Amino acid sequence: QVQLVESGGGLVQAGGSLMLSCAVSGSIFSLNSMAWYRQAPGKQREFVASIGSSDKNNYADSAKGRFTLSKDYAKNTLYLLMNTLKPEDTAVYYCRSYAPASWGQGTQVTVSS
Repeated sequence: QVQLVESGGGLVQAGGSLMLSCAVSGSIFSLNSMAWYRQAPGKQREFVASIGSSDKNNYADSAKGRFTLSKDYAKNTLYLLMNTLKPEDTAVYYCRSYAPASWGQGTQVTVSS
């Protein structure tokens, strides 16, 4: 079993930036792929970005050009750099591993207008 712990959320003004972190217990080399999802109040959880075993990134249309996903193998940490944030980016952001399957507890991101 893998454990995921997110951090880095907070309150930021529109146009600002945040870096989310997902600390992974155990080596992330063993994980086929990982992703970030988000869930806004009253909405379903939605895909934001993923990174595969070959480190190829995939982004939701809402994240393209603004968000960047990266891995730090030395720190066993997945990052999501979010630039040019918009109020509609407000949500709880979750880290996910696909195999083994696991979700983090989430970190709140609030973007004020």
